[in-house]
Amino acid sequence: MPSDSDRRPDPEALLRQVEAEETSEHRGRLKIFLGYASRVGKSFRMFDEGRRRKQRGQDVVVGAVQSKQSPELVQLLATLEVVPTLKVEAKGKIYDVLDVASILKRHPEVCMVDELAYDNPPGSRNSKRWRDVRELVHDGITVVTAVNLQHIAEQQDAVEKITGKRATQTVPEKFIRTADEIVLVDTPPEDLRNRGAVASMSDIHRLSALRELALLLAAEVVDGQLQRYLQSHGIEMLLGGQERILVCITPRSNARKMLESGRRNADRFHCDLLALYVEQSNLSKEDEAAVRSHIAFAKKCGAEVHFLPEQDSVPAIVEFSRAHAVTQLFVGHSVPSGWREILSRNALDRLIQAAKGMDVRIFPHMTPP
Repeated sequence: MPSDSDRRPDPEALLRQVEAEETSEHRGRLKIFLGYASRVGKSFRMFDEGRRRKQRGQDVVVGAVQSKQSPELVQLLATLEVVPTLKVEAKGKIYDVLDVASILKRHPEVCMVDELAYDNPPGSRNSKRWRDVRELVHDGITVVTAVNLQHIAEQQDAVEKITGKRATQTVPEKFIRTADEIVLVDTPPEDLRNRGAVASMSDIHRLSALRELALLLAAEVVDGQLQRYLQSHGIEMLLGGQERILVCITPRSNARKMLESGRRNADRFHCDLLALYVEQSNLSKEDEAAVRSHIAFAKKCGAEVHFLPEQDSVPAIVEFSRAHAVTQLFVGHSVPSGWREILSRNALDRLIQAAKGMDVRIFPHMTPP
């Protein structure tokens, strides 16, 4: 039976603990409602949280709202204190700029800010609204904000391939990843069709693809939160919330079966597939050809291929796996006669013992060594 130290960390418990600790610190918290498309309801969800926080006794203000508001949103905003935006005219256009100075002077516990990707006019205190938000958070104000996937700079290429459109106003993904909490507003695409926001099945397919991108990003942000917490508290990072699969290649390994299985799992978990070859000397021409073939197939499967110089493979594989937060380790092994006695003292046994916290899957070699 595994000891307590061998069990996976509970991400939810760790995040609750870090929330409690950070309330006593000077820095405010950043919470982001992420939408995978327009009209999923992220703004309403965000401001409804502001209403509930106010009911719990927190000091809440609204710093910025979207220009187009549904009747339900108007009714909701009427229950909250609003710090008016600054109306700034530039190049024949009226901008609604977050009044950072007034909010800092008012210094509420929580500030609700919609349209995180908004660009401020030239000459503003900050060039981007997300920079305004960062300033508020650094001054000790918790900010709850909202953004759609297409406005995240590093996601734009993928979004454009799906929709054929590219947003002009963006937020860097690096800032999104600093969030203390991220909430994906996960409205099913079929519900958007019922609301009249979707016209055809092709639209539903596109929305489903966007939803998958947003789910993956949200999972990565949560994984990063967990890793930062563990590192800051000196806890060894065994596993993250995001799966990572590593296939270990050797000349005699059944690499095709291992890589095909790894690819299926990577697609299922929407995670990275890695392949590792620890170099060996004095290989036969047959083994050298096998390694080249395995590496070519790994690349064909979309694996990220890594090489390590010749060394003791067990510590090399374990060190590489921990450095890359690997959660599933695929290795090959031959099973000769008398395997129970041999297994207890061979490299595979050493690897399993050293790789605590990882799932080790063993694939028989194609031929005995």
